[in-house]
Amino acid sequence: MKDVIRTKLKNGLRVILVPKKGSLATTVMVMVEAGSKYETKEINGISHFLEHMCFKGTNNRPRPIDIASELDALGAQYNAFTGQEFTAYYAKAKNENFHAILDVVSDLYLNPVFDPAEIEKEKGVIIEELNMYEDTPARHVHDLFTELVYGDQPAGWNVGGRKEIIRKLTREDFINYRGAHYLPQSTIVVVAGGFDPKNAIQKIEKHFFIFGKGVKNQKRKVIESQKKPQELVHFKESDQTHLVLGFRACDTHDKRRFALDVLAEILGGGMSSRLFQSIREELGAAYYVHADANLLSDHGVLFMGAGAEHSKLELVLQTALREFSRMRREKVNIPDLKKAKEHLLGNLFLSLETSDELANFYSIEEVMGVKLSTPEALAKKIQAVTAEEVRAAARAFVKNDRLNLAVIGPFRDKSFLDILKVE
Repeated sequence: MKDVIRTKLKNGLRVILVPKKGSLATTVMVMVEAGSKYETKEINGISHFLEHMCFKGTNNRPRPIDIASELDALGAQYNAFTGQEFTAYYAKAKNENFHAILDVVSDLYLNPVFDPAEIEKEKGVIIEELNMYEDTPARHVHDLFTELVYGDQPAGWNVGGRKEIIRKLTREDFINYRGAHYLPQSTIVVVAGGFDPKNAIQKIEKHFFIFGKGVKNQKRKVIESQKKPQELVHFKESDQTHLVLGFRACDTHDKRRFALDVLAEILGGGMSSRLFQSIREELGAAYYVHADANLLSDHGVLFMGAGAEHSKLELVLQTALREFSRMRREKVNIPDLKKAKEHLLGNLFLSLETSDELANFYSIEEVMGVKLSTPEALAKKIQAVTAEEVRAAARAFVKNDRLNLAVIGPFRDKSFLDILKVE
């Protein structure tokens, strides 16, 4: 991707063009620096709710069906998503429909009407979405893990918010929040795929030139505080226990981020990874087992997750802790190091075959404030990671005063703190 173009318009809006020769589709993605970490407790969940409301009518397309029908008629795929640090809106269509999807996506981003009747209806939709996630323990356990690690601060709050707050949000709340965060200097427009880049910047500028400036509200700094292992055990009658076991790590600006990525890959990046082999293949105690490093702008975690047989939960935890401890003690051998890197990079490049994932890759790099890097440049940094750097990362972060466990399963008054330790 040597032809990536990054520019900034006069109003501060950042534009990234990622032409990909041979791609059959083009994605237009608008990402804004506004997520749950920018919220206060009184409006927790508004970032995600606002994302929904942008599809519920604009000045130019006043009804939700007007937006959906126009995009469907283009054969487009479209959606939006919200995280702790950002909200993104996108549409993906045939290359010749680039200008048409740009028109729709820019309109829903810039001109939502926030119809009070639609807000009231959508409250029910949001609450049902929250209910769905609560009924999906493999996902919900990650929310509990985040709550355990960061507690009562924006970094520890549920991105979707709380039901009692969702029910109270008003049109004025949406207007005020949008005015504080949906500003040109905090917005990135990325176009990726087989589009013709000629005049693309001018087309984007035409849509976004009326975007007024303002003073951006900043997110609260994350407070890290922990002295010993912590747990959160959530009772739920289920056929399987779901768990996330992990450690406070560094942010995405830390030079050790690449070593952490490789470390997580060795532990749980594939079917030949250490945790998959020891927990699923040897113990037969779980179906899914994985590990990852989730590093954001000012904090991060290294973790593993699994769905385990109830009676083998303690054995699974002991096995996982043993593998984490092993990363501290031993340098990984060269064949395993090479395999982990190749698997990590293979997954990266395969995921970037599609225009929407390519747009997402560059959007997140930009919104996280890291130096814009091509996948090829990123690959070089990962390939340069040494076995000693992986062990050094493990020794820095795999510690008892960083250790956390979240569990969902049929356990009342049950604690696992007696086995929660690494050596």
